[in-house]
Amino acid sequence: MVGPARPQIVLFGSSIVQMSFSNDGWGATLADIYARKDAASQPSLIIAYFGGNDSMGPHSSGLGPHVPLPEYIENMRKIATHLQGLSDTTRIIFLTCPPVDEVRIHEPGSILSEFGLVRTNELCRIYSEACIELCNEMGIKVIDIWTALRKQDDWLTYFIKDGIHLSGAGSKIVVEEILKVLKEAEWKPSLHWKSMPTEFSEDSEYDVISIDGKTTLNPSDWTLHREIQWD
Repeated sequence: MVGPARPQIVLFGSSIVQMSFSNDGWGATLADIYARKDAASQPSLIIAYFGGNDSMGPHSSGLGPHVPLPEYIENMRKIATHLQGLSDTTRIIFLTCPPVDEVRIHEPGSILSEFGLVRTNELCRIYSEACIELCNEMGIKVIDIWTALRKQDDWLTYFIKDGIHLSGAGSKIVVEEILKVLKEAEWKPSLHWKSMPTEFSEDSEYDVISIDGKTTLNPSDWTLHREIQWD
């Protein structure tokens, strides 16, 4: 049986996106939240993240992932312009780079330390603010992950052992921020999960029998399996 057309949600970016499906990551959580959701007109959402690697300090060899700030801004502008041109119904959210645990990433034996690469919270902040400014200029939704994590009292615990990529706790903050934007955005149709119809949600005599023994309970929108009841 072929169900209704579903909106296509694309996560686009570097390893912060790649690893969002590991360690209770934010990508996996979003996939769970949007399970069985559909929309007749099939709007789409792109969540893009770049900046963490770009904001590393330059290496003495001239090699490495560092991208000068003006070039980073121009690259992000090109990405945004391309995404905006895909469709009138394509919605876009940019994420800024998160902070890092500077102690862990620069301690002996760490990858950055071994290769002489520099990554600091100050550099992350500068590139994050540049991303926010660009998004505001271009009318793109942006989530300030750097600030969202830093305002947590125990934010240094929100990373896995490399001090860069997010743990499950850090990913929960990202999910909260994304859902907040989706709930508040005046997009039509809305892409907030609670506003979207559930696929194959019709009542059925084969559903779970209720306590009265005469009717059934439709489990289509049950969220009992979730540790967090997302809004």
